[in-house]
Amino acid sequence: MAETSSSPWVDGLTIGAVLGRIAGRFAERDAMVFPQSGVRMRYDEFHVAVQEVAKSLLALGIKPGEHIGVWATNIPQWVLLQYGAASVGIVLVTINPAYRPFELCYTIAQSDIVALFLTDTFKSSDYYAIFAEACPQIKEARHGGVHCPSFPKLRHVIALKPDAPEYYLPWHEMLEAGRSVADAQLAGIAATLSAKDPINIQYTSGTTGFPKAVMLSHCNILMNAWYVTGCQEITEADRMCVPVPFYHCFGCVMGVLGAIVRGAALVVPAEYFNPSATLEAIEKERCTTIYGVPTMFVAMLEDASFRARNLSSLRSGIMAGSPCPIEIMKKVIGVMGCRDITIAYGQTETAPVLTQSRTCDSIALRVETVGPPLPGVDIEIRDPHSGRMLGDNQQGELCARGHGTMLGYYNDPEATVETMQDGWVHTGDLAIRRPDGYYKITGRLKDMVIRGGENIYPREIEEFLFTHPAISQAAVFGVPDVKYGEALCAWVQLHHGAQAGEKEIRDFCCKNLAHYKVPQYWKFVSEFPTTVSGKIQKFKMREQMCIELNLKEQETA
Repeated sequence: MAETSSSPWVDGLTIGAVLGRIAGRFAERDAMVFPQSGVRMRYDEFHVAVQEVAKSLLALGIKPGEHIGVWATNIPQWVLLQYGAASVGIVLVTINPAYRPFELCYTIAQSDIVALFLTDTFKSSDYYAIFAEACPQIKEARHGGVHCPSFPKLRHVIALKPDAPEYYLPWHEMLEAGRSVADAQLAGIAATLSAKDPINIQYTSGTTGFPKAVMLSHCNILMNAWYVTGCQEITEADRMCVPVPFYHCFGCVMGVLGAIVRGAALVVPAEYFNPSATLEAIEKERCTTIYGVPTMFVAMLEDASFRARNLSSLRSGIMAGSPCPIEIMKKVIGVMGCRDITIAYGQTETAPVLTQSRTCDSIALRVETVGPPLPGVDIEIRDPHSGRMLGDNQQGELCARGHGTMLGYYNDPEATVETMQDGWVHTGDLAIRRPDGYYKITGRLKDMVIRGGENIYPREIEEFLFTHPAISQAAVFGVPDVKYGEALCAWVQLHHGAQAGEKEIRDFCCKNLAHYKVPQYWKFVSEFPTTVSGKIQKFKMREQMCIELNLKEQETA
């Protein structure tokens, strides 16, 4: 049965305390498995490794309440840092692996981190070169001790992988230094911690502009992990495949914490999403649960190795991050075998999940809605102009409060006040509540396009475009227009092997949509600009189209 308790056992505990209890109960079960790197730890081994990392952080002189940053892909050290830092009250700042020098500089300075943990490479990124550009003083450092005027609080830089330049502190040397810290010191600090303390700073994913630093407590993310896995009926017998990036809530809360609170095994296929590696991990590790955004599921279904895979162990999972077309959901359930796959909706500011479908819900409910609220979450639909609460089937802004409500944005009180009003998070998402208590996301306030006085919600047009058999993905947004203020633009990605041109898709729209909802501009692409977690970044598309079409923003004034 789905979790319905209003007071689960994790309520009021810190992350370290929860891990201690789980490790005691399930000592000999797999805690985490990284097939590509050959790392496999049981819960008793994982608990010991976490304590070693916690001691190492203290040996560096990092104090409870200070901030450390992790800038890396999905590697075992990432998970150990998440739990090690939490065990001694050190706040973990998660940094997007795709960041370049400008973005990295902003994050390090804005979050006041005192230590940075970084990997070596990610796709085309050389982390050492990028950091050296952001902080030239690193080449004068000894054993990772750095003094950089741009980041006055940064004291240590630690390389997570072997063979790093000599001026970084190697991970293994940091662990060796931690051996001087006594168990009693660790226990003493743990006894002073509160579940309400901030323990995690995650940056908003940047789909609408520059990210903000969301402060989350032990309670925020533990309770969310508990209820999210409860909606999937996860137990210690499950093996959770988590290919989504750790830096994002989907990975480090719903995935990493989600597995631990239930005593399940965390299986991480690769350092970053690869459909073949993910399918291989599911098959060889007999995973029962799979997490991903719709684009990931499409990639797995279309992978050349898919048909030869034995995925019979799959039972449940979560699809989140963006709307799921019904045809994809049917294949995930019928072809992939995830009969109990659920849909989740939320934001980083709500730690992250607010609503989630249940395993017993129909396919229609799972694609047409984002489910009912999690236990302990209150949701209201409000008129975005007057703030008045609206009834069923009335579109308004979704506002929420509950155990996941963030503590605020770090170093940004104005943005905090704007987003959080009277304890309610104003999501900026447009939604309706159905009479059955399920919610449907209908658009985003900032995404709304006003064309000649007509309010147009891109989500509606995207959902329609998904019904065309040749279309795999679609994104609709507004661009400046002299006559109407804004005009619609659509980016379209076709299924592999499918053929369709602008005229065919435009005619398809003209036959079924009001004239003002038919996009004026079309672009057929092989991929979309996305965050590392797979969310489509419409602001980047808009910027590109303004350049290609020679459109100026001031024309909308």
